[in-house]
Amino acid sequence: MRAPPYSEQSDELFSADSIENPHRLYAELRERTPLAQIGETGVHLVSTWDLIEEVLGREEDFSANLTGVLIRGQDGQPSVFELPPSAAARVIATADEPDHAVHRAIAQPQLANRQTAQLEQPVRAWAQTAIADWISQGGGDFVPVAELIPARVVARLLGLPDGDVTRHRTWAMMGGDMLAGDASQDRLTTLAVETFKMIDYLGEHLERARAELQPDTEGPLLHALARAVNQKEVAADEAVGIASVMFGAGGESTAALIGSVARILAESAQLEDQLRSDTNLIPRFVEEVARLEPPFKFHYRAVRTKCQLGDADLEPGDRLMLLWASANRDVAHFDSPNELRLDRKHPRQHLSFGRGPHFCIGAPLARLEAKIVCEELLAQTTQLAIADRQAPIYTPSIFVRRLEHLPLEATKT
Repeated sequence: MRAPPYSEQSDELFSADSIENPHRLYAELRERTPLAQIGETGVHLVSTWDLIEEVLGREEDFSANLTGVLIRGQDGQPSVFELPPSAAARVIATADEPDHAVHRAIAQPQLANRQTAQLEQPVRAWAQTAIADWISQGGGDFVPVAELIPARVVARLLGLPDGDVTRHRTWAMMGGDMLAGDASQDRLTTLAVETFKMIDYLGEHLERARAELQPDTEGPLLHALARAVNQKEVAADEAVGIASVMFGAGGESTAALIGSVARILAESAQLEDQLRSDTNLIPRFVEEVARLEPPFKFHYRAVRTKCQLGDADLEPGDRLMLLWASANRDVAHFDSPNELRLDRKHPRQHLSFGRGPHFCIGAPLARLEAKIVCEELLAQTTQLAIADRQAPIYTPSIFVRRLEHLPLEATKT
């Protein structure tokens, strides 16, 4: 049988209430329809831990390629926007084997523990300066700080000029809008223009790296990609696709995590005091924030063959939305799943960075950035709070859980 629709109002996923607080909807899905189709789109929401884990283990049935995205059509109802084939839609997280293994082998060494450790000093310096400047200006919107640090990190990782950070920040925050599902035509036009600029920019730097490449010399990720192109392991457009994915995967996702860390910290004076008195708890705090508010609420899978998932029949061309944010609050896998607890036995047992072969290669770096920002916020303040009469605002996206506006008040140490 086909999966049932998840509600009579199939556009509920796009509602303002669900953007601000998607967890009520996810809880209903887990309880009533853990695999639910969205209208007649052929897109299915997958909301429980067990079903998502099953999908991740069946790559022969479910492709990671990004072939189409759910949008709200001109009639206000959900529909699918079919994506043209492109390198960016089939690299790293959106590639299948054997291409995925090739791409991962190129990029992962640049994000190994030693390389990540080398970034700790510059990340801390950037965080100290950005937070000190923010405090000196009287606090206010913390989002620019949350976005600036990951943009600098991605540029350093790729080997791009620090002086271009304004452009890097713009490009790093575009992915969520592209997959938001409800962007205006003007916004989509802007995104298209900026995407072409980013691809041209990265292409130029890739070609420069290819020309300057020295044998057996370590370098940033663009050098590793240049070497792979020269050795014909990947095509040039694939290399540019991998580099462009790094902006969203390493920039926007980490900015979203940092924003959630700051918001949750500012909402509880008791939690602030606890972390100030025992900074060793900060990594556990970051993991709980990641579990409760995954930067990406879901990722897509495309159905390859006629098959079943649960009790439902799926057809080639159907698509799945793997709701990490829902699975992370599945009572079948977590005690008190809606509570932030610093005493969980396995704090990293969540799906916010994916799972299995597609586990996020940048997870250690994202954790490091969020940890350092949290440490510096606590070190440079004695109290944080959400600004009076102002509310945090999330970017209007069904895909990314990123704050667009986070008004904070801070008392300086």
